[in-house]
Amino acid sequence: MVNPENVAFVVCVRNDEVPASLERRKIYQVLPDADAEKSGMLRVIDESDEDYLYPSNWFIPVNLDREQRLALQMAS
Repeated sequence: MVNPENVAFVVCVRNDEVPASLERRKIYQVLPDADAEKSGMLRVIDESDEDYLYPSNWFIPVNLDREQRLALQMAS
């Protein structure tokens, strides 16, 4: 299992043209991808349970403590 300290989550606030892939107001896990972030993108595990790149302005970061991050990881 991935260390919960290294896991990031975001809330989707836009899903332009991809409503089947992302649901607004839903929490998604973000995978680290420095190259994507330099391009204004985030690597998100979407509704297909696969990771894809989406514009970072479609999301708002969620600040969770370690226990909350672990609970979300276990739920997915």
